[in-house]
Amino acid sequence: MKKKIHLPLTDEVIRTLKAGDSVLITGSMLTGRDAAHKRLYELIEAGKPLPVNIDGEVIYYVGPAPAKPGHAVGPAGPTSSYRMDKYAPALLDRGLKGMIGKGKRNKEVVDAMIRNGCVYFAAIGGAAALISRSIKKIETLAYDDLGTEAIYRFYVEDFPAIVAIDADGNSILVESAP
Repeated sequence: MKKKIHLPLTDEVIRTLKAGDSVLITGSMLTGRDAAHKRLYELIEAGKPLPVNIDGEVIYYVGPAPAKPGHAVGPAGPTSSYRMDKYAPALLDRGLKGMIGKGKRNKEVVDAMIRNGCVYFAAIGGAAALISRSIKKIETLAYDDLGTEAIYRFYVEDFPAIVAIDADGNSILVESAP
């Protein structure tokens, strides 16, 4: 049975999510990949404001393909999450509540998730066209110069994911990334 959850995530909803739960996510989420994460991290390290408010947000690690006519976005499959592991703890400490990607996370990310009461969802790799059907609208928020790696806001309906790591650190993943 899939749990239907709505964004933004609340602490109450996060506490109900357990590793292995299948979910359908509806609401708005941020997107970002390596280059955007690096820029956000550098701003945090410099004590400067971020170009987007990440407090209470979920970020999907994706670089969407261009949309075909009549679609909000082209194929939009998850990026390997370990590439954001260097930056994720700082973002979680700044209020980020969830992440969506594929693959393992390192111990520092899991520790930051536990410390901040956050969740990590796994999206199905190789299902980019299927996932894109749940994306109803997108808007560019920051770093337009990065193209598909810009920070976007996706508006999604019944976005399919699995709770890979819950807020207590329980995981369906076999081991953490190197």
